[in-house]
Amino acid sequence: MKRIHGYAGGKSERRSSGNELTRRVTGSIEGTKEFLHDVRVEVKQVTWPSREDVISTTGVVIATVAFFGVFLAIVEKLAQLGLDRLLKYFHV
Repeated sequence: MKRIHGYAGGKSERRSSGNELTRRVTGSIEGTKEFLHDVRVEVKQVTWPSREDVISTTGVVIATVAFFGVFLAIVEKLAQLGLDRLLKYFHV
C-alpha cells in the first residue's frame, strides 16, 4: 500500500503513525530549541555596524535611488518622444 503524507490507510497503520507523530513533534521541539540556541550563539558573534556607518550607507542608498529614479524618468521621456516622432513620420 502506498503511503500518502504519512497515512497508509489501515487501522494498525494509524495507531503506529500516532507514535510516529509524537516522535516527530517531540523531535521538532528539541530541534527548534537547538536551532534557537545556535542562532543566539551566532548572533553574539556578529560584528554589527556602528551608527555612523548605518547613517552614511543609508545616505548613499537614498542618493543612488534618487539618481537612478531621475535618470530612468529622463530615459523614459526620451524614448516616449522618440517613439511619438517615429509614429508621426510613418503616419500611424
